[in-house]
Amino acid sequence: MIITKTREEIEIMRESALMVSRTLGLIAKEIKPGVTPLYLDKLAEEYIRDNGGVPAFKGYKGGRGVPDFPATLCISINAAVVHGIPTNTPLKEGDVISVDCGVKKNGYFGDHAYSFGVGEISPEVKQLLEVTKESLYRGIEQCVSGNRVGDISYAIQSYTESFGYGVVRELVGHGLGKKLHEDPQIPNYGKRGDGPKLRDGMVLAIEPMINMGTKNIRYLPDGWTIVTADGKPSAHFEHDVAIVDGKPELLSTYQYIEDALGISKPKA
Repeated sequence: MIITKTREEIEIMRESALMVSRTLGLIAKEIKPGVTPLYLDKLAEEYIRDNGGVPAFKGYKGGRGVPDFPATLCISINAAVVHGIPTNTPLKEGDVISVDCGVKKNGYFGDHAYSFGVGEISPEVKQLLEVTKESLYRGIEQCVSGNRVGDISYAIQSYTESFGYGVVRELVGHGLGKKLHEDPQIPNYGKRGDGPKLRDGMVLAIEPMINMGTKNIRYLPDGWTIVTADGKPSAHFEHDVAIVDGKPELLSTYQYIEDALGISKPKA
């Protein structure tokens, strides 16, 4: 069941989303060779709790014999697509690292992600990050009342596949609200005009997960970390979007990240 939100609820959700945004901005300043993912995770948890939030991922139920998720951040490196568990292994020059963060505040969730290059990255990886990020905004542009979920999916798929990239099928975006994952599911592949109709009050976490090579994935033995089947890099970007007055409105922002990285004129 799709649960639409009132204007008041959307404003509460904006607070949660912006706490994630500020957390990712804090993390962005620290990502460099030699830093460990566990250090980044500790910084994030302290910041979230100090500002009245609760880490949404820590303790998330694994199910089917998989232990609960042990960390505040999902940190997925190189061939890891999503759900990477932070470790004490230092980051290296040329790594690509996806940082996904969730927060619960005032009863509502925020959840979004950004992929970073560590130091100097190869031109091929840089293009993968740029294309994946652009595909996110192309999907967001389709978040218009009267459109359908498939319009978002098609926009992401058609753009990224034009570069020869693989679009992960098993992992999707989702609705967001009092639960971290609500209806509808938002695949990153699909046909125009398919799926549930979009309408005012819907809040969506749109998150293209795009692989440099094959679309196929596999799980690591920890039960959480998902990697590309061919070992090639993957990228992941995510925003929280509300449909307000028939149009998309970003609740999250990359402004704090872009400021930390010294990137001028960010899109959001």
